[in-house]
Amino acid sequence: MRIVALAALAMLLLTGCAGKQESTRPQAWLKPGVRVTLPAPDIDPPFSRQQLLTGTFKGKQQSLMVLLSADGQRLTLAGLSALGIRLFRVSYDRHGVQSEQSVVLPELPPASQVLADIMLSHWPIDAWRSQLPGGWTLVDEGDRRLLRDENGKTVTEIRYMQRGATREPVSVQQFVFGYHITIQDLDSP
Repeated sequence: MRIVALAALAMLLLTGCAGKQESTRPQAWLKPGVRVTLPAPDIDPPFSRQQLLTGTFKGKQQSLMVLLSADGQRLTLAGLSALGIRLFRVSYDRHGVQSEQSVVLPELPPASQVLADIMLSHWPIDAWRSQLPGGWTLVDEGDRRLLRDENGKTVTEIRYMQRGATREPVSVQQFVFGYHITIQDLDSP
């Protein structure tokens, strides 16, 4: 399928988050000082995925299982512990972003940051064009998607693998915030 929870683990390693938050105009950081409003949460076709994310940040590596689904109107992401205990849940729909934290995780990021990397990886480039700041580009080049700033510097590189007729993200390298995530799809044979 098309969606993978790329940023969840990396963002878990980056910043703090409130136990419950809501916003009506979700925005996220592309790099320090540069914010972007997220595209609409609708996507076609609907999907549901289970994945194991392994993130590296500041020399430390952590893994997290995530459940990700989009029904065409809402994007939902749940993070689970190794024992299957729900750690957090994030959803984005026409009402904004809602997040719930079931277990205290001091390094859980703002929900919109998690969703931004997911959407950068999977939403069509056309959905992002009007959202990006002036001079920024998001382009597909072979098995990569590159987000570049106004100076042409690569901010994020997403690598893909072809599985049948579907192009699926397998890694995200975020150069500005300094994290790398690999994605193992648990639904694929």
